[in-house]
Amino acid sequence: MPVERASVTHKFSVGGHEGYITVGMYDDGRPGEIFIKMSKEGSTLSGVMDGLALTISLGLQYGVPLKVFVDKLLNTRFEPSGITANANIRFVSSVLDYIARWLGGRFISADYLKLNGLAENAAVSAAAATLPPMNKAALEAMKMALSAPKL
Repeated sequence: MPVERASVTHKFSVGGHEGYITVGMYDDGRPGEIFIKMSKEGSTLSGVMDGLALTISLGLQYGVPLKVFVDKLLNTRFEPSGITANANIRFVSSVLDYIARWLGGRFISADYLKLNGLAENAAVSAAAATLPPMNKAALEAMKMALSAPKL
């Protein structure tokens, strides 16, 4: 990795757990390191995300394509999961699923995303892109509706 490098930081929230993904890039724009910070420092989830970020970073620096990591993390299921505030990624099955979808959308072509079911077709992608951002009240209402007991 270059001594000085460009990076992008993305804030996210999954099931009420906030976090940040920071991707450091090579001069050609390829990701070379990833940092994942969860808001609850010292939690098990935070520790696991730190370890995952280190593993992905080492893999990228040793030539493992980002696509390999995205393929493996996509659609993993565990808590926290649920609705996100990201208009392009409305619902995820885990924090890892969110990370895979965001990395794929940011660093891998739209054709790749279609092949992996992230955008089933252009109409679905276009409709999702035009959805208005969700405000906090709407997000809370959706969470409450999803957690309500079934009749």
